[in-house]
Amino acid sequence: MNPDLRAIARLRGEPGFDEAVLATSFGEEDPGVRPHALVRARSAADVSLAVLWARGRNWKVACCSGGHAWSQNHIRDGGLLIDLSALDGIAIDPVKRSAEVGPGCVSGDLDAALSPHGLFFPVAHAFSVGMGGFLLQGGFGWNSRMVGLGCDNVTGADVVLADGMLIHANHAQNEDVFWALRGSGTGFFGIVTKYYLALHKRPGFTGIKMQVFRLRHLEKVVRWANEIGPQISSQVEFQMVVNRRAFGIFSHGIEIVTPVLAESRPEAKELVAFIDNGPLRPAASLTLPLIGAPLGSIMKVAEKIIFPTGTRWHADNVWLDGPVEQVIPVLREAAETQPGAPSHILWLNWNPAPRARDAMAFSIEARTYLAFYGGLRGKKWQPSDRDWATKAAGSLMTNSVGSQLADENLLRRPARVLSEPNLSRLEALRTQYDPARRFFSFGGN
Repeated sequence: MNPDLRAIARLRGEPGFDEAVLATSFGEEDPGVRPHALVRARSAADVSLAVLWARGRNWKVACCSGGHAWSQNHIRDGGLLIDLSALDGIAIDPVKRSAEVGPGCVSGDLDAALSPHGLFFPVAHAFSVGMGGFLLQGGFGWNSRMVGLGCDNVTGADVVLADGMLIHANHAQNEDVFWALRGSGTGFFGIVTKYYLALHKRPGFTGIKMQVFRLRHLEKVVRWANEIGPQISSQVEFQMVVNRRAFGIFSHGIEIVTPVLAESRPEAKELVAFIDNGPLRPAASLTLPLIGAPLGSIMKVAEKIIFPTGTRWHADNVWLDGPVEQVIPVLREAAETQPGAPSHILWLNWNPAPRARDAMAFSIEARTYLAFYGGLRGKKWQPSDRDWATKAAGSLMTNSVGSQLADENLLRRPARVLSEPNLSRLEALRTQYDPARRFFSFGGN
């Protein structure tokens, strides 16, 4: 082994190896499998060396950046795991409104670096999500209904391929690789070591509006959410969260959570007025005023409450376009069988704007995004709780247009995550760029 590589490599069986592998995952679940080795890369050169080392031993390769993949898809049986978390650099050009970031850069740090310049990027909603996996799978971030997905705002990337070569990919060079790295997620046939991003003017006001209902109102709240979704401004993220310890009532309920990013507080207040003026307000247990707060603070608080550390996570999701009446019975059953907090159900009125997306692998979205997050803590849970999210999502398979790679669980439930033409193109490119299938791909592949 190259001496430079040995300094950053751990082999299975060495002291501390298991702990180092499990530390690459945000969740506390032990998947029960281990790679042959783990490399914590410090540079693109380290990634190239590691890929060549794996190639010489005929090992497959997986990688991770922030470790927020609920399915822990990066921890495989055998092969090499490359940890990219140390590649966390951030370089900002305020004049050109552009940035260069490493895959290990976390969303909250990037947002904090952009704020003093009055700039903005649609980073992930949770503070500690690494940009690597977030951008590969599409990047549903803050204000994405307004400024586009994270991958819509990627202008280029540095990539290590299966032969260990480091290339740059953008619209003008290595266009096929550039197409693939925007939306293929764990199906990508390379490792991104740096992203080049287009930035936006930062909204002048960031705030959040909440309304809480008891669970008995679930059906009428869902119908209202489904009806009003297309009318809501793209500057507002209308979310419905089913939580066993809903805010303010500390019992099973429905939280209407509406972050809003606008130019001013008066504008934001007008954009979320539909909540105060809605027909269901008399049934609400509480309706809070619009609360302004820095985006970074919202991210930290939300992550601490909704996605606390020390939790075994099992998630799954579906994209829905069909009649809401077909969804309500599944939602009701999912709520009734929902494990204890922090398990929750997320309904997002995505309602994508009629835009012509740039050519990219990302290809599935719909009117409604419905995700199930099973969060198991301590010893007060049943083995069947591990299957709650996948069972609920599976019940909607016939109504779904597919799943989103951010919250999928392909290791348990195969699902469509790309359109058929895009999946076919991706597999053809994999044959071209990774004929030996050096990199692990979707699910068990």
